[in-house]
Amino acid sequence: MIPQQIWEGVLGRSVHGERITMGVIELDASSVVPEHSHENEQLGIVLSGSLVFRVGEEAQELGPGGTWRIPANVPHAVETGPEGAVVIDVFAPVRDDWAALERRERPPRWPE
Repeated sequence: MIPQQIWEGVLGRSVHGERITMGVIELDASSVVPEHSHENEQLGIVLSGSLVFRVGEEAQELGPGGTWRIPANVPHAVETGPEGAVVIDVFAPVRDDWAALERRERPPRWPE
């Protein structure tokens, strides 16, 4: 599957079901996902690397195995550490807005 560029320095490989989207998201070193919100509830887990994940007013530093839950329409943002990160994100309902994202040829960083 060819990854899609979600933000600068953030690529995702995703699969969409009828009511849910799952993505393997690769974040470059020291990258920033700006504050945003969406109608989708979001669950996630860090596979590798580290990041600071802010949901609403609460920020957590997370490493491998760290998880998050974001209710619909709650502002959130991410900053990765110096080694970047690979995470799995799950969204419900489906992320229809990802269909139009640009695709980028690049070998995946996960799995190694």
